[in-house]
Amino acid sequence: MSATLAALIAHAVFWALLAVGFTSGELSPRGVVVVVFLWLLGLVGLPYLTGNIVPFASYVALIDVALVFVIFKGDLPVT
Repeated sequence: MSATLAALIAHAVFWALLAVGFTSGELSPRGVVVVVFLWLLGLVGLPYLTGNIVPFASYVALIDVALVFVIFKGDLPVT
């Protein structure tokens, strides 16, 4: 159950970061298309490479980290 929850959180954050990046102007329409293409590539390609879709959540989390660096120009402070 915790893996499923983590996957849901990763996907929700992915789409939220796309929206924030686009509305703030940090991601151009072309950038959004590239990121969505990478997401689709993982969705379609990872099951062929690994035999299951489990690593897709980790893949989305990595895209989330990259989006945070691009949108916020570095890491977010925790405190």
